[in-house]
Amino acid sequence: MPGETTHSGVAGVLLGVDVGMARVGVAASDRNGLLATPVKTLKRDLKKASDISVLVKLAAEREVAQIFVGLPRSMSGGETASTTMARDYARDLANALSRAHVVAEVRLVDERLTTVSAHRALHEAGLDGRKHRAVVDQVAAVEILQQVLEMRRNGQHSPGQLADGRTFGPGDGS
Repeated sequence: MPGETTHSGVAGVLLGVDVGMARVGVAASDRNGLLATPVKTLKRDLKKASDISVLVKLAAEREVAQIFVGLPRSMSGGETASTTMARDYARDLANALSRAHVVAEVRLVDERLTTVSAHRALHEAGLDGRKHRAVVDQVAAVEILQQVLEMRRNGQHSPGQLADGRTFGPGDGS
């Protein structure tokens, strides 16, 4: 049930979200927070925000407790245009969840190198490079969520930064 706590943090399904300019990768955990699996890749919809609507629907259907949006930073930990885009997306998602009366916390977590790691994993699995685009965002979302699950197993109950409209500076909370 969302809101309950366990030794590894808030109980319930978790979502991992990898936000890009063109696509959004989505992954989900099992209810016990042991394993992250790919769910789908959404097309970014800057005009109608249908991708955010799909995430709100997924969160409601799966009774999601927390959603972790990847926060891309430069290798030195600095802010980039992609960092701002991810913060804005997380804020918009949190607002959409609230308007829909879906209780799920949205948090931002450092995601440096997840897309690089996702491409490497797909290459090592023998998937042709031209076919990576269809699934790389899901694999990156799995990596983001798997990182969160590991952090929770190591005692960080709510990794990352809460996306509640506040402004964060470089290095805050991840």
